Amino acid sequence: MKLYYAPSSRAVRIAWLLEELGLSYEIEKFQLGDKEMREPGYRAVHPMGRVPALEDGDVTLFESGAIVQYILARHAGGRLQPAVDSPDFPVFLQWLHYAEGMIMPPMNQIVVETKLLAPDRRSEVHAKRAVKLLAQMLYAVDAHMEGREFLAGAFSGADVMTGHACMMAGRLGADLSDKPNVAAYNERLAARPAFQKAESL
Repeated sequence: MKLYYAPSSRAVRIAWLLEELGLSYEIEKFQLGDKEMREPGYRAVHPMGRVPALEDGDVTLFESGAIVQYILARHAGGRLQPAVDSPDFPVFLQWLHYAEGMIMPPMNQIVVETKLLAPDRRSEVHAKRAVKLLAQMLYAVDAHMEGREFLAGAFSGADVMTGHACMMAGRLGADLSDKPNVAAYNERLAARPAFQKAESL
């Protein structure tokens, strides 16, 4: 397998999962914004010139949630996901998709309004609305994590997806002072050796 990767991006999720599973992989590393990501050669791999992308034989995928599901289905041998008939399985599916469906949209808006747009084009109204919405999304995680170590029973791909989003939200400056379960969850995940290896690539 070959992973197209950049630090501080969703590609960290994929490297983290591969490290947790002990799978071997090749890495092609970019820095976010590299012009090589916009060139035709790479756009043949990822049409939007972003990361992550994964090549596995004749399979190419470029959406982080789909890549996680693919790796779990094809290469995990039943690890890092509950059995389909387990009560944890629907919970796993919900939180596997919660990252991109609920947490990342307001985070993306915050980044756009505070970092990417020129100062004269930024909207304080839009930024404040996104911060408020992000807080609501994290409250739901905090409530679910009461009395739990991980999102769906044992550590799973759901933690790779939504746990990574929670950690990135904290690093972006989301207020976790009233979300103690998320704060503790982030600390547990950040201490995992596989996550630390994925971040250091």
